[in-house]
Amino acid sequence: MKDKVSLEGECMSQHKERETVVALLYLKSMSGDILPDEYPETLVARTEIIWKKIEELDAVISANLKDWTIDRLNLVDKAILRNAVYEMMFTELPAEIVLDEAIELTKTYTNLDDDKARAFNNKLLDNIKNYLQK
Repeated sequence: MKDKVSLEGECMSQHKERETVVALLYLKSMSGDILPDEYPETLVARTEIIWKKIEELDAVISANLKDWTIDRLNLVDKAILRNAVYEMMFTELPAEIVLDEAIELTKTYTNLDDDKARAFNNKLLDNIKNYLQK
């Protein structure tokens, strides 16, 4: 059964909500703590749901890495990938939208001038999309 957590916020765009969830996943990776009063309740709840599935999400990511291990990924990319894989596995969102959003976040937060992070995440997420559709 798929978890139903709304991506619709009263004042935030869906892109901004994803951005916030990625930031919260990053914070959990760093310290394990989120101050719930500082963020919308629905986004904190969504982050907690994703975090409870972290082993399952990381297994899917790891199964699709070529010549890499998940431990080599930086924490921001891991947060972006975990959110994207969660959305592909547990929401009704079209995979193309999930991939586009994840790539936009990558371009904003982890892509250097060489475009390698965008290319890497794009290929990895495309592999994951195909893997999940089998």
